[in-house]
Amino acid sequence: MKLRISSLAVLLVLVGCGQDRYQDLQAFMHDSEKGMRRTIEPLPQMRPYEPFEYKGYDLPEPFRPRKLTPSKSEGGGLQPDLNRRREPLESFPLESLKMVGMLEQKQARYAIVRADNTLYRVHKGNYMGQNFGLVMDITDTDVKLKEIVQDSAGDWAERASTLQLIDDTTGDKKR
Repeated sequence: MKLRISSLAVLLVLVGCGQDRYQDLQAFMHDSEKGMRRTIEPLPQMRPYEPFEYKGYDLPEPFRPRKLTPSKSEGGGLQPDLNRRREPLESFPLESLKMVGMLEQKQARYAIVRADNTLYRVHKGNYMGQNFGLVMDITDTDVKLKEIVQDSAGDWAERASTLQLIDDTTGDKKR
Protein backbone atom coordinates (compact mmCIF):
# COMPACT_ATOMS: atom_id res chain seq x y z
CA MET A 1 0.00 0.00 0.00
CA LYS A 2 2.76 2.37 0.84
CA LEU A 3 4.35 1.57 -2.44
CA ARG A 4 1.24 2.53 -4.34
CA ILE A 5 0.87 5.85 -2.51
CA SER A 6 4.53 6.78 -3.05
CA SER A 7 4.42 5.84 -6.72
CA LEU A 8 1.22 7.86 -7.13
CA ALA A 9 2.93 10.90 -5.54
CA VAL A 10 5.93 10.52 -7.85
CA LEU A 11 3.62 10.32 -10.84
CA LEU A 12 1.78 13.49 -9.83
CA VAL A 13 5.07 15.36 -9.39
CA LEU A 14 6.24 14.30 -12.83
CA VAL A 15 2.96 15.34 -14.42
CA GLY A 16 3.20 18.78 -12.73
CA CYS A 17 6.74 19.33 -14.04
CA GLY A 18 5.81 18.34 -17.56
CA GLN A 19 3.56 21.36 -18.12
CA ASP A 20 5.09 24.36 -19.85
CA ARG A 21 4.04 27.15 -17.43
CA TYR A 22 6.76 29.66 -18.40
CA GLN A 23 6.17 29.72 -22.10
CA ASP A 24 5.70 33.54 -22.17
CA LEU A 25 9.03 34.05 -20.34
CA GLN A 26 10.85 31.79 -22.77
CA ALA A 27 9.30 33.67 -25.72
CA PHE A 28 10.47 37.02 -24.22
CA MET A 29 14.00 35.75 -23.79
CA HIS A 30 14.03 34.42 -27.35
CA ASP A 31 12.78 37.78 -28.73
CA SER A 32 15.23 39.86 -26.72
CA GLU A 33 18.18 37.85 -28.09
CA LYS A 34 17.28 38.86 -31.65
CA GLY A 35 18.50 42.49 -31.26
CA MET A 36 21.72 41.59 -29.47
CA ARG A 37 25.06 41.63 -31.28
CA ARG A 38 27.18 38.64 -30.68
CA THR A 39 30.49 40.18 -31.74
CA ILE A 40 32.93 41.74 -29.31
CA GLU A 41 34.70 44.88 -30.41
CA PRO A 42 38.49 44.61 -30.47
CA LEU A 43 40.49 46.39 -27.78
CA PRO A 44 41.70 49.89 -28.68
CA GLN A 45 45.23 50.24 -30.01
CA MET A 46 47.70 51.01 -27.21
CA ARG A 47 49.96 54.00 -27.74
CA PRO A 48 53.58 53.61 -26.67
CA TYR A 49 54.57 55.29 -23.41
CA GLU A 50 56.20 58.72 -23.87
CA PRO A 51 58.19 59.81 -20.79
CA PHE A 52 57.82 63.42 -19.60
CA GLU A 53 61.01 65.43 -19.55
CA TYR A 54 61.19 68.03 -16.76
CA LYS A 55 62.91 71.20 -17.95
CA GLY A 56 62.45 73.46 -14.93
CA TYR A 57 65.65 72.68 -13.06
CA ASP A 58 66.73 76.32 -12.95
CA LEU A 59 63.34 77.57 -11.60
CA PRO A 60 62.84 78.05 -7.86
CA GLU A 61 61.35 75.00 -6.19
CA PRO A 62 58.09 75.87 -4.43
CA PHE A 63 58.28 73.10 -1.83
CA ARG A 64 61.79 73.74 -0.51
CA PRO A 65 62.70 76.25 2.19
CA ARG A 66 63.67 79.55 0.67
CA LYS A 67 67.35 80.12 0.16
CA LEU A 68 68.82 82.96 2.16
CA THR A 69 71.35 83.86 -0.47
CA PRO A 70 71.13 87.10 -2.39
CA SER A 71 70.02 86.89 -6.00
CA LYS A 72 72.87 86.62 -8.49
CA SER A 73 71.11 88.62 -11.19
CA GLU A 74 71.94 92.21 -10.31
CA GLY A 75 74.17 93.63 -7.64
CA GLY A 76 71.68 96.28 -6.47
CA GLY A 77 68.24 95.87 -4.95
CA LEU A 78 67.06 95.10 -1.47
CA GLN A 79 69.03 92.39 0.31
CA PRO A 80 69.62 91.51 3.97
CA ASP A 81 73.10 91.82 5.40
CA LEU A 82 74.11 88.19 5.71
CA ASN A 83 77.61 88.99 6.99
CA ARG A 84 76.57 90.76 10.19
CA ARG A 85 76.58 88.94 13.53
CA ARG A 86 73.16 87.53 14.36
CA GLU A 87 71.46 88.59 17.59
CA PRO A 88 69.90 86.12 20.10
CA LEU A 89 66.27 86.99 19.28
CA GLU A 90 66.80 86.21 15.58
CA SER A 91 66.74 82.48 16.33
CA PHE A 92 63.05 82.69 17.36
CA PRO A 93 60.05 83.11 15.05
CA LEU A 94 58.36 86.46 15.58
CA GLU A 95 55.11 84.68 16.56
CA SER A 96 56.80 83.09 19.58
CA LEU A 97 58.14 86.39 20.94
CA LYS A 98 56.05 88.35 23.48
CA MET A 99 56.45 91.99 24.48
CA VAL A 100 55.80 92.05 28.22
CA GLY A 101 56.87 95.58 29.10
CA MET A 102 58.57 98.85 28.23
CA LEU A 103 61.47 100.54 30.01
CA GLU A 104 62.85 104.06 29.67
CA GLN A 105 66.41 104.81 30.84
CA LYS A 106 68.45 107.95 30.10
CA GLN A 107 66.03 109.08 27.37
CA ALA A 108 66.28 105.70 25.61
CA ARG A 109 63.31 103.37 25.25
CA TYR A 110 63.64 99.65 25.64
CA ALA A 111 61.10 96.89 25.11
CA ILE A 112 61.13 93.88 27.40
CA VAL A 113 60.62 90.79 25.22
CA ARG A 114 60.10 87.24 26.47
CA ALA A 115 61.33 84.23 24.49
CA ASP A 116 61.37 80.72 26.00
CA ASN A 117 60.89 82.09 29.56
CA THR A 118 63.93 84.38 29.16
CA LEU A 119 63.60 88.17 29.18
CA TYR A 120 65.54 90.32 26.69
CA ARG A 121 65.98 94.09 26.57
CA VAL A 122 65.50 95.36 23.01
CA HIS A 123 66.17 98.88 21.71
CA LYS A 124 65.77 100.64 18.39
CA GLY A 125 68.22 99.14 15.88
CA ASN A 126 68.18 95.59 17.31
CA TYR A 127 67.12 92.63 15.19
CA MET A 128 64.51 90.05 16.15
CA GLY A 129 62.56 87.27 14.41
CA GLN A 130 63.72 84.95 11.64
CA ASN A 131 62.97 87.38 8.79
CA PHE A 132 65.75 89.92 9.49
CA GLY A 133 63.33 92.07 11.56
CA LEU A 134 64.90 95.46 12.38
CA VAL A 135 63.34 97.33 15.33
CA MET A 136 62.24 100.70 13.95
CA ASP A 137 60.28 102.15 16.89
CA ILE A 138 59.24 101.27 20.44
CA THR A 139 56.04 102.73 21.89
CA ASP A 140 54.22 102.09 25.16
CA THR A 141 52.11 99.34 23.57
CA ASP A 142 54.12 97.83 20.72
CA VAL A 143 57.39 97.30 18.87
CA LYS A 144 57.38 98.23 15.17
CA LEU A 145 59.63 96.13 12.92
CA LYS A 146 60.76 96.22 9.32
CA GLU A 147 61.33 92.68 8.05
CA ILE A 148 63.04 91.61 4.84
CA VAL A 149 61.41 88.50 3.36
CA GLN A 150 62.06 86.55 0.20
CA ASP A 151 59.16 86.04 -2.21
CA SER A 152 58.51 82.99 -4.39
CA ALA A 153 60.63 84.41 -7.24
CA GLY A 154 63.64 84.78 -4.95
CA ASP A 155 63.47 88.59 -4.70
CA TRP A 156 63.65 90.38 -1.37
CA ALA A 157 60.86 92.67 -0.16
CA GLU A 158 60.21 94.74 2.96
CA ARG A 159 57.29 94.00 5.26
CA ALA A 160 56.10 95.95 8.30
CA SER A 161 55.35 93.92 11.44
CA THR A 162 54.29 94.75 14.96
CA LEU A 163 54.90 93.00 18.26
CA GLN A 164 52.16 94.12 20.68
CA LEU A 165 52.33 94.38 24.45
CA ILE A 166 50.50 91.55 26.21
CA ASP A 167 49.11 91.30 29.71
CA ASP A 168 51.52 88.83 31.31
CA THR A 169 48.88 87.38 33.66
CA THR A 170 46.22 86.54 31.05
CA GLY A 171 48.18 86.52 27.78
CA ASP A 172 45.79 89.06 26.20
CA LYS A 173 46.99 91.96 24.08
CA LYS A 174 46.55 95.39 25.64
CA ARG A 175 44.86 98.15 23.69
